[in-house]
Amino acid sequence: MNMIKLFSVLALLGGSVQAAKIAVIDSGTDLSHNDLKNKKWFNAKDIDDAVDNDDNGLIDDVNGWNFAENNNKLYDKKYLGTFSADVYKFFEVQTRMMKGEATDSDREWMTAARGNQQLIAELGTFGNFVHGTHVAGITAKNADLAEVMVLKIIPTKPPISPKARQFKKLFDQYSAQFTGVDSKIDAVLKMALKGLATQQSKMLGTIGQYVGKGKARVANCSFGTSTHAVKVMIMPTLLKLALRREPTEEELDTYSAYFVNQAVEASKAMPNAAKDTLFVIAAGNDGMNNDVLPTSPANLRMPNTITVAATLAYQKIASFSNYGETMVDVAAPGVGILSAIPGNQTLTVSGTSQASPFVANVAALLTDANPNLSNSDLKKILMETSDIKDFLKGKVASSGIVNTDRAMMAAKLSLTMQLDQALSSARVQINDVSTQSFSNVKADDEAFVLPLPSLL
Repeated sequence: MNMIKLFSVLALLGGSVQAAKIAVIDSGTDLSHNDLKNKKWFNAKDIDDAVDNDDNGLIDDVNGWNFAENNNKLYDKKYLGTFSADVYKFFEVQTRMMKGEATDSDREWMTAARGNQQLIAELGTFGNFVHGTHVAGITAKNADLAEVMVLKIIPTKPPISPKARQFKKLFDQYSAQFTGVDSKIDAVLKMALKGLATQQSKMLGTIGQYVGKGKARVANCSFGTSTHAVKVMIMPTLLKLALRREPTEEELDTYSAYFVNQAVEASKAMPNAAKDTLFVIAAGNDGMNNDVLPTSPANLRMPNTITVAATLAYQKIASFSNYGETMVDVAAPGVGILSAIPGNQTLTVSGTSQASPFVANVAALLTDANPNLSNSDLKKILMETSDIKDFLKGKVASSGIVNTDRAMMAAKLSLTMQLDQALSSARVQINDVSTQSFSNVKADDEAFVLPLPSLL
C-alpha cells in the first residue's frame, strides 16, 4: 500500500496521522523546547558538518535557515535570562484585561507600562525573541508527527533602520531623470517608494523558493507591515527628506497606503515560488480595516494564501485585530493563547500572530487527514466549516471562526465523497464550538497589543 493510500485509510478510520511539513516564517524558533524538539524538519540533503552538502548556498541548513543574519542559528540563545520580570508581567496583565479579569491594580500597572519607554523598547526585543517559538508551538499543537521548518526573517534586535538612507538614494536617483523636479514630485516620490517597497519584499521571493524546495505543505506568516505602522514609523521621515518640509496628514495617508500596496505587489513572489504551499497570514494588530488601509502581506489575494483575524475565544472579534470583508478570509482565537517560548518556558500571548498559526495548525491536520486536498480545497474547508458569527459579518469573508472538529470531519469525509457533499455532512454532524463567558468582554479595548513583527 502506498503512503497516500495508507494516510487516507488511517484518516478515514479515525487514526491520528500528523506529518505535514509546516514552515514557520518568523523571528526564529527554539527547536530544543520540549514542545518542539521531536517536531523538527530535517533537510535530508544536508548535515551539520560545515559543508554546503545540498549546494544551495546555505551551509548546514539542517532544520531551516536564518535569512535575517544569513546563518543557521535559528534563534538568539544569548538573550536567554536577560529580560526583566516586567516583560513577563506585561503579558499576564494583558491577558487578564482582555478577558475582563483585571483588577484596578492591573489597569494602573498597564497605564504606567505604556508610558515607560524603556519597557516598551525591551518589549520590542523580547517580543521578537519569543515570537517565532510561540507561533511554532501553536502550529504544531496536537500534531505529534509534524515537521517544523524554521525560516528566521525578523532580527531579534533590528539594527538602526537604513530605510531613510535607502529612500534618499532612490529619490535622488529618480529625481535626476527629470528636469524641474518640483513639478514631478509625486511621480518621483512614488518611484522611490516603489523601489523601497520592492527592496523590503525581495527576501520574500527567496523565502518562497526555500519553502517550495522544502515541500512545506503549510507556511505560517505572522509578520507584516501595515499602513498605520508605516505612517507612524517611517513615512514622516521619508517625506520630510523629499519635500524638505513637514508632510501634511493627507500626504502621510496617501503615500503610506501607496507604499504598502507596492509591498503587497512585491510580496506575491513568495506564494508564487511555492504554489503547492498554503500560506496562512496574520491580518494585523492595528484594529483597522485592511479593505481601506492595506497591510502586507495580509492583503495578498492568491489561490494559495489565506488571511486570518483574531477573536476572543468564539465570543467576539478582538479589538486589536485587523479585519476586512474582502481582504481577510476567516477568524480564529487569538486572545490569551498559551504556547512555547525559548528556554523551555511557556507564555500567554495575544495577537493575530496567534490566530494565524491556529489556522495553519488546522490546515496541516487537514492535509494529514486527506493528502489529496488542494490549496483551494483547504481554503474552502476552513472557510465553509467555520462557525458563522453575526459580529464577523462584514468583517471577514467567511463571517466565521475556524471550527477544527468540523473541518477535520469534512476532510475525512472527502476521502469517500465529493467535497461539497462532505462539507454539507460535516455541518450537520458537528456543532458550533461552545462559547466561553467572560465577566466583561469589553475590557480588552483598554489593553495594549504589540504590532506584528515587521521587515521595516
